[in-house]
Amino acid sequence: MLGCSQPDTTDRTDARQGENADGGTTVAENPKKEETKTILFFGNSLTAGYGLEPSQAFPALIQERIDSLGLPYKVVNAGVSGETSAGGKSRIDWLLKKPVDVFVLELGANDGLRGIDTESTYNNLKTIMEKVREKNPNVEIILAGMQLPPSMGQKYTRDFSEVFTRLSKEENVHLIPFLLEGVGGIPELNQADGIHPTIEGQKILAANVWAVLENVVSAPVNP
Repeated sequence: MLGCSQPDTTDRTDARQGENADGGTTVAENPKKEETKTILFFGNSLTAGYGLEPSQAFPALIQERIDSLGLPYKVVNAGVSGETSAGGKSRIDWLLKKPVDVFVLELGANDGLRGIDTESTYNNLKTIMEKVREKNPNVEIILAGMQLPPSMGQKYTRDFSEVFTRLSKEENVHLIPFLLEGVGGIPELNQADGIHPTIEGQKILAANVWAVLENVVSAPVNP
């Protein structure tokens, strides 16, 4: 159902360093540059769009929706295949060199598939959000909830799912209940590995994200 541990073979920005071959971050630009706010998608291969073109990953689809509505936001896709919450905690500082207005955190699936202690995942995700807020006090944070297949054991899957609901309440952040809702476990919406969404699957992920993000980007942005 979940998982993102295979190496990414697509030609993508080196999100681990936040730069492309020309030294710039991969972003989808909004023409209103003087007013543009930044949405940073920080995640693993689900965010990176493993096996697909960058333009087919859900962050790029979100940018298309934003542009169609004339909203002053640009999307930065900082997804890295195989990323764990610990890896994200180590990587986030580099990406906070520039202001972030909306932060979408999509990590934890690889922790779960590796059986990592759920409290470790909780603490890592909490630290990432704290770092983001320290640099950007007015940032809006959206946490992508994840679930694990039953094969991981009833108690562990329950504890893992509760990591995201706990964090959303205790840290007062927006929650996408389950990012892979309508996609996870459905063969025709996943690639041959049964894990990573197809183009059509990514469209559903984008809809799941937009259901929460829409109210955030439509509201007045804090100065």
